[in-house]
Amino acid sequence: MIRRGESADIPVILDFWAVAGENASRPADDAALVENLLRRDPDSLLVAERDGAVVGTVIAGWDGWRAHLYRLAVAPDTRGQGVGRRLVEAAEARLRALGAVRFDAMVLTENALGAAAWSALGYRPQDDWARWVKPA
Repeated sequence: MIRRGESADIPVILDFWAVAGENASRPADDAALVENLLRRDPDSLLVAERDGAVVGTVIAGWDGWRAHLYRLAVAPDTRGQGVGRRLVEAAEARLRALGAVRFDAMVLTENALGAAAWSALGYRPQDDWARWVKPA
């Protein structure tokens, strides 16, 4: 089952990301930031559940102009069973309904598993762009 994430899910989601997410080279996850995300866009966090346990997540961010997908994570013992594909399809449908004409997926350069998953879903690196970041 895929559903929207709720504030009550945040501790479980943070624990899930610690095990299933790629956590190198990025700021640590924080409950207050996830709460802010849900307050601003309550439908942005999609959660896959199986037998009441979280087995996957993706954030489908929409700023009114661009559609961003990130924090795609699937439980290690559930990978290869289509959970990630169903999450991304649900995220794309949500974003398309909001007006998105293109999606981008944020994937760490060294995340070979993530790159393979996004590639299998039809995403490709965009060679003419680089993401520049600055801590807030």
